Parts: sequence; C-alpha cells; structure tokens
Amino acid sequence: MKGEIRYKSTAGLRQLLHPFAWLAGSLLLLAGCALPRPPGHVLTAPYTPQNVFGSGAALPPNVRRVGMLPLYCDPAAPEVVAGRDALEPILRDELQKTHRFEITAITSEVLQVKTGKRAWTCEDALPRDLFSWLNETKGCDAVLFCTLTVFHGYAPLAVGWKMRLVDTRTRATIWAGDEIFDANRPGVQAGARHYQLGQWAGCGPRPDEWVMENCPRQFGQYAAARLLATLPEW
Repeated sequence: MKGEIRYKSTAGLRQLLHPFAWLAGSLLLLAGCALPRPPGHVLTAPYTPQNVFGSGAALPPNVRRVGMLPLYCDPAAPEVVAGRDALEPILRDELQKTHRFEITAITSEVLQVKTGKRAWTCEDALPRDLFSWLNETKGCDAVLFCTLTVFHGYAPLAVGWKMRLVDTRTRATIWAGDEIFDANRPGVQAGARHYQLGQWAGCGPRPDEWVMENCPRQFGQYAAARLLATLPEW
C-alpha cells in the first residue's frame, strides 16, 4: 500500500525502537530513584506488650462491672505527678472503649473518706474490707488498680503503665500488665504511628507524625490503649 512502511524482519523494528526503549528505561529509573523512601517505622513491626498475665483466654462470666481506682504515681516525682493529672481521664476513656465491662470510677475523695488514702496500689497492704465494700456498695465484680510508673513529657517520650484487675469476691488476679512504652524503640514508634493512623477517619489532612512523637497526651493514649487491648475478651 502506498505510503505504508513495512518491515521484513523484527530485527529492523528493534533497531528502530532501541533509542526509544533506552530513553523510556532511563526515565523509569530516574523516576524510581526520585520516589520517597518509606519511614523506618513503616518497615518495623508494631510493639506487642510482653509483660502481661491473664488467668484465662476469656473474662470470667461474672465480671460485668469493674471499679476503677484513682491512678496512682510516686508523689515524690513531679514529672510523673504531672503526667498522672494529664493521663488519668485519658486512661478512663480508653478503658471505656474496650467495651469489656461497665466502668465505675471510684473518686479519690470517696476513697479518702472510706480508707483514709486517696489512692492504692495492688502492692499495698489493703484495707480488709476494701473488696467487700466495692462489691456490696458499688456493685463491682472486679477492681482495677492502675499506676503510672514512668512519664517523660519530652522527646523521646516514655510512658509506663502498671495495671492489675482483681476479682472482688475471690481476690484472684484476672489480668495484669506492666509495660514501659519508650519512643526510643523502633517497635514503639511503629506502634504509635499505627495507632495514630487508626484514629484517623480518612477525612481532612493526614495526621502529622511530629504530633505523636512530641505530644505526651497522645503518646500516653496510645500506650494505654495498647496495653488495655491485651485484656481478655468476653
């Protein structure tokens, strides 16, 4: 056909296209080099709490309501005291979000009147009638002891939680966790970022990594949520 170019061999076609193929390959190579590398924490597995105890795979069927005692911390550590004041309501909210049981918050004022102390830990010599009082007057099937063990409010952030869930009738430990979430650890960084993205609804600007890495409240929220996620299911 007039005006039509035909090639009698594929070798001629390859010879003609060779410069264009080289150019396309070069462009792809350059484009690949220009792609941003993913942050290190994207390639790191999120940290999984290790120092956790559970008496069984599921919560005892009788545990329907849990009394949450005031968050305790070392009163001689000013930074940890400041962390307690900031993180106690966050801890309570995260416990509610687990939907494991109904929560009854026992205020420090009520505890002071009843026991003479505003907060207790599971290591203390507890009042003999504390468990029976919580069960009979508050309807609590179990009680949650919470301690803020570590709080670094500056980068690199660190938050330590120690918690124990105790049956008010048998006084047996149902669940316990004692963890320090240190932002110096790559797995913790990855876990914090994963949690931050999980809270993002997908509308609006993508969450800023700087906030999670520098905001003690948000980092403490992640740490509380991650430890409470190890509570036994129903």
